[in-house]
Amino acid sequence: MDWQVFAEELATMARDLLAQDSVTATLEKITASATELVEGCDAAGILILHGRQVETLAPTDQIVIDSDQLQERLHEGPCFDAAHNHRGERVFRIADFTAHAERWPAYVPPAQKLGLGSMMGFLLYTDEEDLGALNLYSRRPGAFTQNSETAGWLLASHAAVAFSGARTHAQMEQAIATRHTIGEAMGILMGTRHLTETHPPP
Repeated sequence: MDWQVFAEELATMARDLLAQDSVTATLEKITASATELVEGCDAAGILILHGRQVETLAPTDQIVIDSDQLQERLHEGPCFDAAHNHRGERVFRIADFTAHAERWPAYVPPAQKLGLGSMMGFLLYTDEEDLGALNLYSRRPGAFTQNSETAGWLLASHAAVAFSGARTHAQMEQAIATRHTIGEAMGILMGTRHLTETHPPP
């Protein structure tokens, strides 16, 4: 891997992430970038856990959704663990779905039947919060190298900051919109009831 080229592409991606106008657009840019920047990556998605229920965000391929749903049914798998991990291991990896599975033995055989060859899952987090997991898939066994893992981790670090920032911005916009709606309602009520902010009705 040419790390100079990768660094330039990652910097471009970081700027592009800041330019997105919604959380959804930010996440779609993250997963699309993963397939472009990480060697061996055929598909990517972000997994969010709500208790034991899985939500798949910005999948680039149906196989991402199928894998997440399989892990939800089994309550087992690398992406499930990455989203649940709270910053223990930085990456969860299955190098070869055709090999004997010491870890996640219930998940690996049916996942291979879905067409998966190898995968990596990265925890998305900032100092303030855990956001889920960025999951990268290949249809080839042994597709991900040490360079792929390093590139994936760097991408996930940028992605976590962008995801958190986009979500905070969306929450602030929602709060402002709600406040505006409440203000309009109060104005209508005050007008129809002849009220003022400092003088309640008798």
